[in-house]
Amino acid sequence: MQVVGTLENLKQKSARLREIVASHPQLIVAYSGGVDSAFLAWTAHEILGETMRAVIADSPSLARTHLEEALGFAREHAIPVEVVETRELENPSYTRNDSMRCFHCKDELFMVLERYCEANGFAAVAYGVNADDEGDFRPGQKAARAHRVLAPLLEAELTKAEIRELARQAGLRVWDKPASACLSSRIEYGRAVTPEALGVVEKGEDALRALGFRQFRVRHHGEIVRIEIARQEMGRALTAEMTREFTAIFKDLGFKFVTLDLEGFRSGSMNQLLPAEDLLRGR
Repeated sequence: MQVVGTLENLKQKSARLREIVASHPQLIVAYSGGVDSAFLAWTAHEILGETMRAVIADSPSLARTHLEEALGFAREHAIPVEVVETRELENPSYTRNDSMRCFHCKDELFMVLERYCEANGFAAVAYGVNADDEGDFRPGQKAARAHRVLAPLLEAELTKAEIRELARQAGLRVWDKPASACLSSRIEYGRAVTPEALGVVEKGEDALRALGFRQFRVRHHGEIVRIEIARQEMGRALTAEMTREFTAIFKDLGFKFVTLDLEGFRSGSMNQLLPAEDLLRGR
């Protein structure tokens, strides 16, 4: 379990975040609707008002439920929001799905946002990377540095737990929202990212959500699907009735073999299969 620092330390970090954001008027926030980008967008709007914009990148790798939730949160708080299209699936370096897939995704995103800035009079782009992300395998951070994208949460040294706590204190309903990366992260490395594969993953995750599960992943391994369920929800998944449901759902989606991962949900589990040199290349 992540630990939040002292109340005074959290206040200092929050004040630092607000100073950083205030120093960048005409700001775009790369917005996905997750707790990090939602809290950053909300903070930017509180400080900068209509001179900021939350911009969502839409492509087949973004689940429709996540797009709707992100737009809903922005509407609730009157945050100016716009959806732009990204075309990472037209890039063979992205669709071949090697260890640098996330770099090519973020490279496309930040190029699109740079063009948006130029066309609409904005001065800078920020994204929601936090202090905990620094120790993880996240090639997208290399793209952000290459494009000189601002990282206010990281600059303020805010951890994920601290961001959740500040969002909770602000009354933001996303404060305990489960983390969720793009749909492409569910497809095993080396297997091509296609609209068809993304659609299968999305339908599978929609079905798990409809069954009442809260934190999960549908991992696509070709003929095999590997279902990850949060450990606190595993008891409900490990019943004869539920395994029959899983089998029916995923065989109907075209998988020949349906498996439930007994280690449970863990973010970035696909990265465990990467060789050490690939992990170093992504930093």
